[in-house]
Amino acid sequence: MSYAFPAPLPEPDLYPEAYEGVALKRAIAWLIDMVVIFAISALTIPFTAFISIFFFPAVMLLVSFLYRWITVTGRGATWGMRLVGIEFRHMDGGRFSGQDALLHVLGYTVSLAISPLQLISVLMMAFTPYGQGLTDMVLNTTAINSARV
Repeated sequence: MSYAFPAPLPEPDLYPEAYEGVALKRAIAWLIDMVVIFAISALTIPFTAFISIFFFPAVMLLVSFLYRWITVTGRGATWGMRLVGIEFRHMDGGRFSGQDALLHVLGYTVSLAISPLQLISVLMMAFTPYGQGLTDMVLNTTAINSARV
């Protein structure tokens, strides 16, 4: 069940349906996005005379960064997030701008590079009332169930 949210976002205690299943949906969306990112990265191999095979982790990192920034800028959600019905919002209910998306992706990339930060972020998503990760807390954002129009 999804709802359109006026600003500010609803309290989890009063409207649990706004955040119901979001942590699991984020995990599923992440897996979907990783498949998309891997496929796009693999497509670069023949266009670089197969040299990108030697730098494949760096190619994946670059593709991941650009993919997330571009998709989150547009509608507040990556393709994986759209498929599972969630989106990012500011705690005041506002949508992400390009700068917001850039900062969120930077935070995600840093936490991914530093394993303890990523572990803390995942635990926070599972146990905080709004299901916020570390980057979400810093930027005052969260993921919610998308409104269906």
